[in-house]
Amino acid sequence: MVSAVLPPASAAIEATSDNIDAINILKGKAKQVEKDIYIDSEFDKSKDKTTFRQFNDACDRVKGFYAQQHTLQTVAYNLKARNDFHNKTRAHMTVWEAMEKLNTFIDECDPDTQESQMTHLLQSAEAIRKDGKPRWMQLVGLIHDLGKLLFFFGAQGQWDVVGDTFPVGCAFDDRIIFGTESFKNNEDFKNPVYSTKFGIYSAGCGLENVMLSWGHDEYLYHIVKDQSTIPDEGLAMIRYHSFYPWHREGAYHDLMNEHDKKMLEAVRAFNPYDLYSKSDEVPDLDKLKPYYLELIDEYFPKKVLRW
Repeated sequence: MVSAVLPPASAAIEATSDNIDAINILKGKAKQVEKDIYIDSEFDKSKDKTTFRQFNDACDRVKGFYAQQHTLQTVAYNLKARNDFHNKTRAHMTVWEAMEKLNTFIDECDPDTQESQMTHLLQSAEAIRKDGKPRWMQLVGLIHDLGKLLFFFGAQGQWDVVGDTFPVGCAFDDRIIFGTESFKNNEDFKNPVYSTKFGIYSAGCGLENVMLSWGHDEYLYHIVKDQSTIPDEGLAMIRYHSFYPWHREGAYHDLMNEHDKKMLEAVRAFNPYDLYSKSDEVPDLDKLKPYYLELIDEYFPKKVLRW
């Protein structure tokens, strides 16, 4: 299969860079997998966690990003984004090629780092590996942000690629970053249906039936669930790792079903490796590449993925 030709990084992208185991687990191994996942992380014990996610002191770049995201992430936009996803393939690439493509991107909503995405992905994966977590979880650490490739595939900005996620189609919760005040210009904010507690959903409907704001989490989740053998816990880590109002602040729990309760614990177990692995220490790419190429092949039956 021939890889699609992707457009070169534009001046805008360069400016942004400057600124800113299987699905069915064997029953005999299930208990061990759970134990490995949920044991507290060790790599971050000495870190001062109060210095992370300090949005009140965030620069104007981060505040401006969220003002735009909270205005433009509407039900109408999310329906269109999902329709576009299901009706076109943006590229054909291996996972490693996707990582290399992403390496010029710096997340403008992240107040904790200005490192490239390749560095962050390797830092996350290595922290998980050093703590002795399962190989599939190491892989999740390596790929969890690959959905940010959306930035190169016709995204309207960064607001529909990155940032904390939240449901659309029901009331915006005060526990979303910067609160509901930042949604006052969103066309759904005063909609008679979308502004109610459950909106277009129902209590206990399950998060699989809820539209989360479109971005890299949702995009990668839909790609990986159909093209990998990563277990449900890993898929949840990918889909919900930016859903901070849910897994950190306790919002939207009335929408959860029993499956979501288990997935919530998995996402919480993953979160330290995403958040606290960011540091000034740059991993040795050449040294680590052979290990992670083997890991990718273990869980992706086809080397070239549809993006």
